[in-house]
Amino acid sequence: MASIRETIINGYIRGAEPLIGFLVRRRVTPNALTTVGTIFTCAAGLFFATGHIRTAAWMLVVTTVFDYADGAVARRTNQSTPFGAFYDSTLDRIADGFLFGGLIYFFAADPWHRSMPMVAVGLLGLIATFVISYARSRAETLGVPMKGVGLMERAERMVLLVAPQALFGLALEGLVLRLAFSLLAASAIVTALQRILHVYAATRPPAARAAPDAPPAPEPVVDGHPGTEASPTRFPSHTP
Repeated sequence: MASIRETIINGYIRGAEPLIGFLVRRRVTPNALTTVGTIFTCAAGLFFATGHIRTAAWMLVVTTVFDYADGAVARRTNQSTPFGAFYDSTLDRIADGFLFGGLIYFFAADPWHRSMPMVAVGLLGLIATFVISYARSRAETLGVPMKGVGLMERAERMVLLVAPQALFGLALEGLVLRLAFSLLAASAIVTALQRILHVYAATRPPAARAAPDAPPAPEPVVDGHPGTEASPTRFPSHTP
């Protein structure tokens, strides 16, 4: 039985199929779609920074279409290239920086919602997000597969950021946003740690992974008495 996540993804793919066909017929390149999607994401980050939280979230809904379409068009038209993968990953990091940066600025500058603890949360989440990306890139150069490793992939973290804000914006005096942003940062930190531990386990020497603990060395036995060492030979003393 398909999971809820798989059901949502399959429904999304079926719904986007007409758009993918249209883009293929119009010969739109995957890199062009990646660029447009990044522009929308950066604009959403600016809307976050200026306090237009719901508008920013709905703009991110649009970017998810481009996030899926660039890869789908590349596969459909046999335009998947190493540079395309590099370009997509690089622009994703720029987009993440704008999103976290926008929310960090919002919590630092907005007169009604200023919160230095949330600024700290945002900075930690931003660092963890970049560590997640770097850990995967570096691990794969070492031959360690990283697909599916970690609590949340980027797409799932985007859903966590988008869905509550698109529905509630700054409802409950910004409580919904603070909770969602805190969960986003926490999930990024946990995912980064999981990837580091995964690479550590995968790159340990085989002997260290498979060999059981060495048994303790046997105690020396002297004259049938364990645990005692031979003492120097004593000669009887002679009194003059």
